Amino acid sequence: MLETAATLAPTGSDTVDPDQVETSIQAKQIGERIRRLRTRRSMGLVELGTRTGLSASFLSQLETGRVVPTVRNLARIAMTFGKDLSYFFREDQPAPFRIMRSTERIRLHRASDATPAFISESMHSLVSDGQMVPCLAEFNESDRDEVFRPKIFDGVEFTFVLQGPIILSTENESTTLQTGDVAWLDGVRKRHYCCPAGVHAKAMIITRHNKG
Repeated sequence: MLETAATLAPTGSDTVDPDQVETSIQAKQIGERIRRLRTRRSMGLVELGTRTGLSASFLSQLETGRVVPTVRNLARIAMTFGKDLSYFFREDQPAPFRIMRSTERIRLHRASDATPAFISESMHSLVSDGQMVPCLAEFNESDRDEVFRPKIFDGVEFTFVLQGPIILSTENESTTLQTGDVAWLDGVRKRHYCCPAGVHAKAMIITRHNKG
């Protein structure tokens, strides 16, 4: 027996609340997503209209949420920006915002004496994906050259010298990094950082590990 449209339509308490439908649509912020795509390309409404075959006034109403796009029109917009249709409906990831106070960082001493020559402060807990590892490396004044040898890993290493000088040496070259200098190198290279005797130096070292 064939079911008619009237049979399939929800009745009574099963009826969909129109206000909930509108709220659900607004929650996806489709108009705002369209506007973000357009402004990132520095594209005006007229140009977007030319590319999609939709009028600029209609697109303006879409972006401000005054009208709801059809799937066909939304597909046109998605294709213009090289996006899949699902882009407009997927859940947004919350923007990261974390703070770590200086008193919350764990200071790791390489030596066990009261005034260690090298101290590192890991900020790993700030990054949830485990791929990026920021670390503050500090060389205290010492009567000998102090050397820090990072681990070899599959990825890249970014070093920003907050206070120099720091000598960076690899297998076949050596260079002195001064305050404000930046180094970017492959994590698979053998390398070490050296601070000359009697000097206090500090650097931010950020490693980015490739996915396994």
